[in-house]
Amino acid sequence: MIRCTGVTKSYDLESRRVEALRGVDFEIAEPGFYAVMGRSGSGKSTLLHLLAALDRPDAGEIHIAGRPIHALNERDATEFRGREIGIVFQQFNLISTLNARENVELPGDLRGDDPGQLRARSGELLDRLGLGDRMEHRPQALSGGEQQRVAIARALLFNPPVVFADEPTGNLDSASSEKLWSLLREIAEQEEMTVLMVTHEPSAAAHCRHVIVLADGRVTGSFDVENGDEVGVAARYSQLTRQA
Repeated sequence: MIRCTGVTKSYDLESRRVEALRGVDFEIAEPGFYAVMGRSGSGKSTLLHLLAALDRPDAGEIHIAGRPIHALNERDATEFRGREIGIVFQQFNLISTLNARENVELPGDLRGDDPGQLRARSGELLDRLGLGDRMEHRPQALSGGEQQRVAIARALLFNPPVVFADEPTGNLDSASSEKLWSLLREIAEQEEMTVLMVTHEPSAAAHCRHVIVLADGRVTGSFDVENGDEVGVAARYSQLTRQA
């Protein structure tokens, strides 16, 4: 589903060159809930942006569901983001003047899709995510956890094979975070899709089936998660970051 080979990315920052990614290699072959873990500055957000075709690598190859994302022009990259993946951001990115249902339907509205089909799909998703009675509420009338569930519903609108989540619980309390991590795992398992989450929290990664560790722009290793063992995740993560 996801394959990175020799991916590099650098930026010019205040008269110096920053190597954000230094030859990243990894592969995710089966559906499920996965995590990329790394400290601030490890390159994990840069990697997510490249995987989601929000930016292009300097070198290397990225394949998502068989498509060579690294080779897409801007028009094709926009089409890819709109139809073939879902993206969940930390900041929710909901439109304040639209209600929950309208926020979910927005990507389809922008493409001119059938309003009746969009309404049916948004209603189905919001019901499933426990927001059936909140469809007509605007973001300011929803809790942080509810807003993030609306954002997840929007990401699932076109039933993409891959969903990317960038620190999705960064603005949520611990109880809401736990519910959201469990929800993402449930979606990945029931829909047989790949959900890849960027995080620095062992408590988040403990909900995943497999963790990829990024340090100083390189993958330093990966490991399977056993029975939601947060302590084990923290220990293995610490070991792999020390090896960087």
